[in-house]
Amino acid sequence: MNTQRLPGEQKAPMGADGSLQPGSTLNNRYRITSVLGVGGMGSVYLARDMNFTETDRKLAVKEMLNLNTDSNMRELMQRTFEREANILAALDHPAIPKIYDYFTSRDRAYLVMDYINGRDLEAIINLTANFIPFEQIKKWAIELCDVLDYLHNNQPPIVFRDIKPSNIMVDHKGRIRLIDFGIAKNFQANQKGTMIGTEGYSPPEQYRGEASPQGDIYALGASLHHLATRKDPRIEPPFSFHERPIRLINSEIPVEFERIVLRAVEYQGTNRFQSAAQMRDAISAMGGAATPVVLQPAPVAAPMTPQPLPTVEFQSTPATISTPPIMQPTVNVPAPAANNGFDEAISIQELWKFKCEDEIRGIPAFYKGVVYVGAYDNNLYAINADGSFRWKYPTEGGISSSPVISPEENTVIFGSEDTRLYGVDIRTGKVSWSFQTEGQMPVRSTATVAGGFVFFGADDGKFYALRVMGSNARVQWKVELNAEMRSRAAVTNDRIVVATENGEVLGLDTSGQIKWKYAKSRRAVTGWPLIDNNVAYFGSMDNYVHAVEIINGFGMWRARANKAFVGSPILVGKVIYIGAADNNLYAFDISSGRELWHFTAGSQIVGSPAHANGALYFGCVDHNVYSIEAKKGKLRWTYTTGGPITSSPCIVDKTLYIGSTDHHLYALSL
Repeated sequence: MNTQRLPGEQKAPMGADGSLQPGSTLNNRYRITSVLGVGGMGSVYLARDMNFTETDRKLAVKEMLNLNTDSNMRELMQRTFEREANILAALDHPAIPKIYDYFTSRDRAYLVMDYINGRDLEAIINLTANFIPFEQIKKWAIELCDVLDYLHNNQPPIVFRDIKPSNIMVDHKGRIRLIDFGIAKNFQANQKGTMIGTEGYSPPEQYRGEASPQGDIYALGASLHHLATRKDPRIEPPFSFHERPIRLINSEIPVEFERIVLRAVEYQGTNRFQSAAQMRDAISAMGGAATPVVLQPAPVAAPMTPQPLPTVEFQSTPATISTPPIMQPTVNVPAPAANNGFDEAISIQELWKFKCEDEIRGIPAFYKGVVYVGAYDNNLYAINADGSFRWKYPTEGGISSSPVISPEENTVIFGSEDTRLYGVDIRTGKVSWSFQTEGQMPVRSTATVAGGFVFFGADDGKFYALRVMGSNARVQWKVELNAEMRSRAAVTNDRIVVATENGEVLGLDTSGQIKWKYAKSRRAVTGWPLIDNNVAYFGSMDNYVHAVEIINGFGMWRARANKAFVGSPILVGKVIYIGAADNNLYAFDISSGRELWHFTAGSQIVGSPAHANGALYFGCVDHNVYSIEAKKGKLRWTYTTGGPITSSPCIVDKTLYIGSTDHHLYALSL
């Protein structure tokens, strides 16, 4: 690195990591006086321009460290830094830092620009004990609209793509300054790009790689909402600003300003302000007048042909339904439609029901004429296909996991809240082996049998791979998850996908090594991941269905509902079906996450659907089993049990088996 010694001074050493130290001179011109900030990709230094000896000209030197060993990634990082330099060099606006120099040295690139003496808005929010005065927020909002209007009307237009409080500074004169143009780009209509930005502030279309001026307007609205409420959108449910109106949190904000912000964060870009100037004018028009500003309605977009969208918002409104009284099972068949898509007449008949001593929450398993199901009365039951009792195995805790059959070992495997995983002989009902978790915590996850191993997780925060030899089950390997696991692992030849109660999803290789972690779900994943063509699909309590590539853990798309996804998805053809706590069963296009349709039931759907002969079947908390058409989501029939259904159906030979919290296992003829 080029440095020079100033007269009468010793050259300061570089840091052990190659960083510049105070006293170093960079490029024979810029003397480093202090470090302003350090990040994972480099540092920002305060420097003095030694070409101006008569004045103390302070500048900021932004450093990018490029140590990537992949040549393509090195080139991409270099281009990104050069793009920021070229964009800034062409701009001239009071809110945009001026650039004075750009150069590289070995594995580092440097950008020399205006030094801004001030604080960013995120720091101001954190350092302010009370709400920021509205007049101050209004002033900043107008200045931000002005600089965005300048960028969007540049030729070619520039989209910032990462408006957020930490990228907005207030200098020592109280003026807004926009910083970090690292991901800004020239705008070209209909051009796709990478999914980039900051979650919570970025608009939904930016997750699909679409950047536009309306996206910057959304991010500005999100930032203003943060300023006015002190509620960080990064830790709130995504795209939920309309559920958190500003005045419910900060009544000092005028209703007109709240309307402006909520319009800016509309989910559809066509419903937002169509320019930053339009938004600026609406804010400026507020003045101090008592008469509210009447915003012109946003233009209504012409109908569009549905296109594949990696992130989808659903506007269905959950119904508010009281819990129905316990009743005797009944069958409700809707009046015949002109064309219901089925040639045969719809018929449903209860073959039998078997009463346990407590609730049934798991999914029944069927094998060689016997149905196996666990109950909260601590027992695993084996029931013959005609409904007669075969045997039961008692544990010392409730059973919420679902039984899994291992045909080679003639065992049924299940977990219990008594802290054990059991293997019970399906012929005799006697235990073949059991394994107690190391943390002696409940086993609520469902096991997966693959490749000679039994995989399962437990409430002790561990994921186990067991090797079973006769009556002995020993740990082959285990992984620390740092959270409870209550779902079921999905296993392929290359990856094991594991989901946890803290929202983290991990990709393991078959030796138990963690290859990637996906943390964007952020809330519990209790349903079982579904894998198809090296993509895992799973629902989360964060209100999203996620699609994640399983080799490297890259997110493909996300689709959002109004409430949590608790159950597991199923795949039929190119359509994913999954129920949600907002009372809806959704049908998604597998490649894009686009909603094809949704069916609204009478209450939450926390189990998983099953598919047979062109129809979907699922249980609901409103006590009903539903059958709907798979293609269009039209109701075929409902069957009412005596309690909420959190179980999922098992369908074998035109018979549907499902448990209910009314303590019964039902067998329905299809």
